Amino acid sequence: MTKPTVYSQTTAMLAIAKASLRSIFRSPSAVIFSFLFPIIFILVFGFLSSTTPVIRVAFADDSSNGNELYQQLIAKSNLKIVTQSQVISRQELEKGHITAILKIKEVNPAQFPKYAVEITTSTAAADRIGLLQSIIQQTIAELDLTNFPQRPTYAYMIKETLPGREYRTIDFILPGQLGFSLLSAGVFGVAFIFFNLRQTLVLKRFFATPIKRTYIVFGEGLGRIAFQMITAVVILSIGHFAFKFTLIHQWVTFLELMVLSLVGLIVFMGFGFIVSGLATSESTIPPFANLVTLPQFLLAGTFFPVENFPGWLQPLCKILPLTHLNQAMRNVAFEGAHLPDCLPQLQYLLIWGVILYAIAIRVFRWE
Repeated sequence: MTKPTVYSQTTAMLAIAKASLRSIFRSPSAVIFSFLFPIIFILVFGFLSSTTPVIRVAFADDSSNGNELYQQLIAKSNLKIVTQSQVISRQELEKGHITAILKIKEVNPAQFPKYAVEITTSTAAADRIGLLQSIIQQTIAELDLTNFPQRPTYAYMIKETLPGREYRTIDFILPGQLGFSLLSAGVFGVAFIFFNLRQTLVLKRFFATPIKRTYIVFGEGLGRIAFQMITAVVILSIGHFAFKFTLIHQWVTFLELMVLSLVGLIVFMGFGFIVSGLATSESTIPPFANLVTLPQFLLAGTFFPVENFPGWLQPLCKILPLTHLNQAMRNVAFEGAHLPDCLPQLQYLLIWGVILYAIAIRVFRWE
């Protein structure tokens, strides 16, 4: 007499995970939202951060341009000279379309200083005027050093330059994009998957098999986690190798970022289970999901530091779980922190996870 085969819940769960992963890869929307959108943002900000900012300026009609200073300024690659009449230039200046109107004024041709540079700017260009002044000062210093090295100067500066790492735009943007990719996958991916499984009666067919309900959830969850971890590897690899995204401790930092990604995804999937349970039709999923994702996309430090928001809004920003995941990722990637140093952020994510899954258990529906 042959011994009856024992049904393996783990084998069944892994089979569901494999089928779920395969279906995700076959879904164009899942691939686009998880892979394409974050990569497009990374490419855009990566290319922007690798180029020198261009400052648009105009010279006044009565500017004295027959001198070396003018020639040196127009040769600067990060200065774009706009050739317009002074009246039009002033209008462009007030709108912030150009940074300043420059006028090189001859002071005294017989002695130094020979020229004065008059700068007319507006409050619309406040974020760029500092860089323009630095360019002009550097140009004057280069002329002094090249042509008049022995001329006494009125004052001098003593500057000490300490070695440090360059903080690029990509070092801020990439963790935010990775975090938002995890949030979108956890909310939209889980919500649509389990709602469709209910609607197509796939869950009902699962119930006819010996597999337990818990293993069904774990199987589908493992498929989503595996797909999103592959996405995280792709995003981090493109950022690091194409745009020099900082991984301060190399492979150690990479692995710690992957752990943070896993923790964040598991927490965010709780939102997805809640949305799936509350949705009464497929058309109601996007409004519920956007209610969760859009505030975090805008307020959780994805594109701008939370400190840039008004003081009254910052407490709300700091409540959001994506804020803490982004902060932990940036601390690990650039500051050199390790996972134990991120315990405050991890504890906050754990609290969110407990709350979300407690709600999910109450609202999640199998049929």
